[in-house]
Amino acid sequence: MSRWLAAIPVYNEVKHVSSVLDEVVRYAPDVLAVDDGSKDGTSDLLRNRKDIAVIHHPQNRGYGAALKTAFEYAIAEGYEVIVTLDCDGQHQPQRIPMFVEACKKADIVTGSRYLKTFEGDSLPPPPERLFINRTITKRINDLFGWNLTDAFCGFKAYRTSALEQLRITVDGYAMPLELWAQAAMLGLSIVEVPVPLIYLDLARSFGGAMDDGGVRLKHYNQIIDESILAMRARGFELPDLYPAGCGIECCS
Repeated sequence: MSRWLAAIPVYNEVKHVSSVLDEVVRYAPDVLAVDDGSKDGTSDLLRNRKDIAVIHHPQNRGYGAALKTAFEYAIAEGYEVIVTLDCDGQHQPQRIPMFVEACKKADIVTGSRYLKTFEGDSLPPPPERLFINRTITKRINDLFGWNLTDAFCGFKAYRTSALEQLRITVDGYAMPLELWAQAAMLGLSIVEVPVPLIYLDLARSFGGAMDDGGVRLKHYNQIIDESILAMRARGFELPDLYPAGCGIECCS
């Protein structure tokens, strides 16, 4: 790929942002941080960095909104690929080139914490999070004929030509579900690649009532339903189901 970018959504990550960015700049030619209204000193740290581009949201708008800003930046600046990773230290920047390489044969490359066991993997994730991930991942697979193993991993790479076809409206943590529905109904190609299973911020809040697992699961299903309806309004339909195991290509 001739031009590509690594982008990180950041919200109140003063403990991690400097060390994460120090590693990311080693593996990416250009780096963007989207500061989503941080109030803990993160914004000041980002303003002092001269080796990256930074976009500041005046107010906290949500994980999905930060990614949408990154997508818009990548498209406007003429990048062919954008790699996204989280800022809490769970994603390993040295794996960025693998995502870029995989994007040569797919519109979207998505990490999976469940494809492969790595030395040093965390203990099993919190049961509630694992249950929600498995439940939503299964529903996505049933709807779209895929064989995803991890619907929520934030370590991804996208061709900007594919992003130009999306209409992302969800601002919060459910944004990936809207993305999956749109990707499936647009017929985008997807590759899933293994990444280590690392949980560092088990106390992270999803925001108010969303910290309740039942509320979160209901919301995620609602986003899937609404996203499918929105795509149908654009004239797209659910894909014909693929034979088992043919929906997503996996790379080891």
